[in-house]
Amino acid sequence: MVVRVSTTLTPVRVPSPGRQAPRRRTRVLALPEARWALASTVAFLVALTLDLGGLPWWAYGPLYAVAYATGGWEPAVEGLRALRGRTLDVDLLMIVAALGAAAIGQARDGALLIVIFATSGALEALATARTADSVRGLLDLAPSIATRVTEHGEEPVPTSELAVGDVLLIRPGERIGADGRVLEGASEADQATITGEPLPVSKGPGDEVFAGTLNGTGVLRVRVERDPADSVIARIVTLVEEASRTKAPTQLFIEKVEQRYALGMVTATLAVFGVPLIFGIDLTDALLRAMTFMIVASPCAVVLATMPPLLSAIANAGRHGVLVKSAVAMERLGEVDAVALDKTGTLTEGTPEVSAVRPLPGSGLTPDALLALAAAAEHPSEHPLGRAVVRAARERGLRIADAWDFVAVPGRGVTAVVGGRVIGVGRAGDRVTGSMDRGPDADATGVPGTEDGDTVVLVTGDGVPLGTLALTDRLRPHAPATAAALAALTGTAPVLLTGDNARAAARVAEATGLVDVRADLLPEGKVDAVRQLQDAGRKVLFVGDGVNDAPALAAAHSGVAMGRAGSDLALETADAVVVRDELTTVPSVVRLSRAARRLVVQNLVIAGTFITGLVLWDLLGHLPLPLGVAGHEGSTVLVGLNGLRLLRESAWRSGQVPVQGTRG
Repeated sequence: MVVRVSTTLTPVRVPSPGRQAPRRRTRVLALPEARWALASTVAFLVALTLDLGGLPWWAYGPLYAVAYATGGWEPAVEGLRALRGRTLDVDLLMIVAALGAAAIGQARDGALLIVIFATSGALEALATARTADSVRGLLDLAPSIATRVTEHGEEPVPTSELAVGDVLLIRPGERIGADGRVLEGASEADQATITGEPLPVSKGPGDEVFAGTLNGTGVLRVRVERDPADSVIARIVTLVEEASRTKAPTQLFIEKVEQRYALGMVTATLAVFGVPLIFGIDLTDALLRAMTFMIVASPCAVVLATMPPLLSAIANAGRHGVLVKSAVAMERLGEVDAVALDKTGTLTEGTPEVSAVRPLPGSGLTPDALLALAAAAEHPSEHPLGRAVVRAARERGLRIADAWDFVAVPGRGVTAVVGGRVIGVGRAGDRVTGSMDRGPDADATGVPGTEDGDTVVLVTGDGVPLGTLALTDRLRPHAPATAAALAALTGTAPVLLTGDNARAAARVAEATGLVDVRADLLPEGKVDAVRQLQDAGRKVLFVGDGVNDAPALAAAHSGVAMGRAGSDLALETADAVVVRDELTTVPSVVRLSRAARRLVVQNLVIAGTFITGLVLWDLLGHLPLPLGVAGHEGSTVLVGLNGLRLLRESAWRSGQVPVQGTRG
């Protein structure tokens, strides 16, 4: 198929391959957990203001009651259901502790407990909903309707009804409806969502194509080779879901600990209340001692001892462009001892740029003149390589001449009349064209299609070779320093995992100092590589950006996504997002997480010492209720202030990567 466009008219644009289909995001307040948590928080803050303002009880007491009711009814109901199943969880224990605090006149402390747990539940519900949104959005990448070719002509059919052996007609700008193989036609496909390759890939008879990838300017006939339910894009969804479920054993372990603590605390509280009654102690005194015990033994202090360092680290990282999604995610970042890195969009910018302009001897052209001719011919083109050539010419301040009789040959290149000459930009093997071919083609000119991982295109004038342009996916400025910093943190060099070809991967690996390189990987290949490392006992941090990286992000012990160009699914699946695409922040946030983990240990020691001391005082002596509350709250304030140390700028600077010169 040949497309002719005169530059006197506005060229018809092929639809831009957006990262993903329009998303259906769940709104925060659409979640009942979020609405109840918000109501509880507002009621508590208003009540606290009135309480501290010295107003009488009747002015703020009902508001504390509202905070209890709105924030506590749901965990209370769930806790009672669990109790009916002979399971006691910490959430129900916290509700009881909050009610116990209110019963002995400490409604403020109890309401604070309720607000903390309601907010935590809302955040968990939001994270679950957003992940579900992203998986639905991923499924939307594959079109719902495809054009099937039959003996009687063409017919639109739902892609879910396609079968192996069906032949599909793929028009320019359409998404491919199923995994298959090209029977007829020539085009290029943007398959970055599947393989992570930054540039469209030439497709011709015999080449494999994937569901959900975007066809370029040519027409293809494709034979379906996989059932839609078994397509690569569908397997990505399955891999994400399976990897998420593999984290369940950790959750079960935590639940067992909670169960034992809850049973132990309830048993101890009942004993503290019941044993003195046997020996004739006054009912009120026994109840007061038991409630005091429940307050001072409450795990609230331990919870708050754990959260401030992690939340402070999250806030500090956020100020420096790293969004860490939860305290659990921040803690896990500090545990990693191995790193796997994606290439395109992670170590590299993810967009092509002109890296070299080489006029051929005898052409009579300077590099700027050659680039200006190529830019004029490519100016009407919508191909990423063509846009990169035009952008390079503009950055050099070159004048781009008018072009006429523009012709785009899918998978081969472009020609246009510039200044009375027919200028062609394309792959060397055809001397026409624009190289969408990434293979090592060569003709009599000796010019290859790729060179050291770069894409090389030939510029011709009236059929005579004039020179070549090399285009590359530019390495991020601080990629070598980042790789070195991650190697120093974990004690081993990062592994490079990419869906791009081996030559391009080797070039990036050499520039960043990486040795272990695994190329030509589909999404499941990246997952397998991550799992191999984890089966060897490593806790892997995976850094990526694309839809094809989402399964590996989910499978890894911890995942970080590059935010500026990252796919929505990758952003939702990852534990942290580098919002500004500053690669050096990855090792910095790992160091910050390790500092937070050290403070967590310190705080747990402080909180445990206070709780143990107060509990022993209450059991072996007579701990006055005000002193017990003061000790409990005092330990909470102490560990909170200790955790807030990570808000300081110096906490981030101590983990910054020293930026030196870059390679490549």
